[in-house]
Amino acid sequence: MDEQTSASAGLLHNASRVVADPQHLPPLLCFSHLRWNFVYQRPQHLMTRAAQGRRVIFWEEPVRAQPGEDAPRLALNGVDGGVTVATPVLPPDYSEQEIEAAQRLMLNRLMQVQRLQDAVLWFYTPAALGFAGDLCPRHTVIYDCMDELSAFLGADPALPQRERKLLNRADIVFTGGFSLYEAKRHQHHNVHPFPSGVDLAHFRPARQRLPDPSDQRDIPRPRLGFYGVIDERLDISLVAEIAAARPDWQVVLVGPVVKIDPASLPQAANIHYLGGKQYRDLPAYLANWDVALMPFARNDATRFISPTKTPEYLAGGKPVVSTLIPDVVRHYGQAKGVRIAASAADFVSGIDEMLQLSQEPNAWLPATDEMLAASGWNSIWDRMAALIVKAAAQREGSAPALERSHWA
Repeated sequence: MDEQTSASAGLLHNASRVVADPQHLPPLLCFSHLRWNFVYQRPQHLMTRAAQGRRVIFWEEPVRAQPGEDAPRLALNGVDGGVTVATPVLPPDYSEQEIEAAQRLMLNRLMQVQRLQDAVLWFYTPAALGFAGDLCPRHTVIYDCMDELSAFLGADPALPQRERKLLNRADIVFTGGFSLYEAKRHQHHNVHPFPSGVDLAHFRPARQRLPDPSDQRDIPRPRLGFYGVIDERLDISLVAEIAAARPDWQVVLVGPVVKIDPASLPQAANIHYLGGKQYRDLPAYLANWDVALMPFARNDATRFISPTKTPEYLAGGKPVVSTLIPDVVRHYGQAKGVRIAASAADFVSGIDEMLQLSQEPNAWLPATDEMLAASGWNSIWDRMAALIVKAAAQREGSAPALERSHWA
């Protein structure tokens, strides 16, 4: 059962009941712009694997307190996978300066109560430097740059400046793909590309007959599916063109609508918006599609993305049609189960080809499985862990010690 402790005015009480006793491995304190319970993706995959050998605390962005709720306080909740999620709860009238000051106080207290003096600091967002930056000189610092956040709709204009500071303080930098690696490799001395991976055991069951989810059951076939956040990265005009070109095809979009007006989304009898779903339910949706879609727009927000869904779709046995996303072209452009489309007409033609290929799994899945074998999250974490140990040893001035048992 999840436990929760809070701290009036930023002080924690009984927090040691929430996080397990310290282990021989250094704890990991992760600062993320994504909420743990929003969409299960790269941070969750990596932090749950890290938590198999150490304490992991996942610090997410603050939430505003409800009327009558005790605030400011830091809520600590254990989640599946052994991670503790730390959520600052702040009064709704706090200014940006007060938000940072309150988080700094909470963080300093957390470091003391949870005995995090040797913790590794893992940043997903440079924005966290506003309250956590003072800790960096005394700790090993990792910057896992999974996206170019400054290019996203509504991004804080201060992000580029804070990223420069984070790059100056980081001991090691990981990037969520090769396009990001090429953009960051000259900005830091220790940058390593780690395109997002796939949980093969989670998605491979989609190759079998899984029960069709109730909200999808009555949708006719063939079904063309997409799951993910529906935001400025999705080419909604392309979705409309596909649906209009082939009214007999059913376009199924699974995911929350974020940062864009839902009224702007194309509407048609063969376009179906099913809303956000739990990660555990995605294989059932995928299993009952015929072709998977990645109709991403070509804009600043997609310039550096390396979509996790490419290997997930393939692991689930579905051929894929994608727009010209550089990292998709780089890694999957030659795969038999992937078509890259430069226009709406190309996209429709690619879907026709992939519908045919979906009837011939033995013609493409064996080669796909060979390609995916090195893309598992366990393998990615093992390689990251070894690099972190080396970076920590170099920070301490000792000889590199790459024993995987220390981290993996």
